[in-house]
Amino acid sequence: MPDTILDVRRIQKWFPVKQGLLSRVNRYVKAVDDVSFTMQSGEILGLVGESGCGKSTLARVILQLLRPTGGQVFFRGENLNPSFGGRNKDLRKRMQIVFQDPYSSLNPRMTVGEILSEALRTHHIVQSKQLEERVALLLETVGLNAFHAKRFPHEFSSGQKQRIGVARALSVQPEFIVCDEPVSALDVSIQAQILNLLLDLKRRYQLTYLFISHDLSVIRHVSERIAVMYLGKIVELGTTKQLTSDPAHPYTKALLSAAPIPDPKRIPERTVLKGDVPNPSQVPSGCPFHPRCPEAFEECKRIVPDFAKRPDGRYVTCLLFNESWPEGQGNPAYKSA
Repeated sequence: MPDTILDVRRIQKWFPVKQGLLSRVNRYVKAVDDVSFTMQSGEILGLVGESGCGKSTLARVILQLLRPTGGQVFFRGENLNPSFGGRNKDLRKRMQIVFQDPYSSLNPRMTVGEILSEALRTHHIVQSKQLEERVALLLETVGLNAFHAKRFPHEFSSGQKQRIGVARALSVQPEFIVCDEPVSALDVSIQAQILNLLLDLKRRYQLTYLFISHDLSVIRHVSERIAVMYLGKIVELGTTKQLTSDPAHPYTKALLSAAPIPDPKRIPERTVLKGDVPNPSQVPSGCPFHPRCPEAFEECKRIVPDFAKRPDGRYVTCLLFNESWPEGQGNPAYKSA
């Protein structure tokens, strides 16, 4: 039985907006608002949603790169909040990240060998005389050559830079890796190579991935479960098969309908959402999605839906599937669904 490696409990990350001569806080940007989920060891959980929905902020809170406004994160049963910051070196070694932009994440003044050696020295992974050998092994593991250690980042293509980023994450022998849109800046042919590399490394080293992307085709290919985020909240969480073949939440349906289909003879039905994503500092009352939802009804404007478990095991944040209405006031939308 796989064990729980990550337990995220009601995480919030609000950024204050200050105005006036005294810089008083008059509102908050609710980048992440009441998010909960768990991950099992060896799992790949895909996190998908529009740009600006809070995916990367959530990942940085999990990795303790940002202090949460509220909630708790447990890694292997250990509460990470008290150890926030750089004090817990063991935690830094066990949790790593592969960034979206492979170039800006690498120091242009350091050679690849120096970049990979830095983490090895900091965490005392190997002795000094073994550094060169270990760097060569890391480069070969991600499909590069040992002589690449003497080169600078600008001498590599984007795909090669991302391989270096993957090697850096692997250098400290982590258990959990956040892949923050690791292929979005790459050509399609290179994307496939990096994805196959990540999947191969996952099997070889029994890694656990939180895979962030806005590309549903990528998420569908690599993930075992998918979490859909909208305006700082998870609106649906279930297996890849459930969410791609039978989506429940109207937002998930809209995302899937917008995905391109590689068949010119098939004309898909598109769900076009009205309006733009609301300002996260001015979240609508009730369900945050109701101003754009094609299935919204009157109660959606005033009732905040729960992150509730359905009989099929998935979690959905939507009043269409909320059976806990007051007696005598059953949900007509639910009954007709």
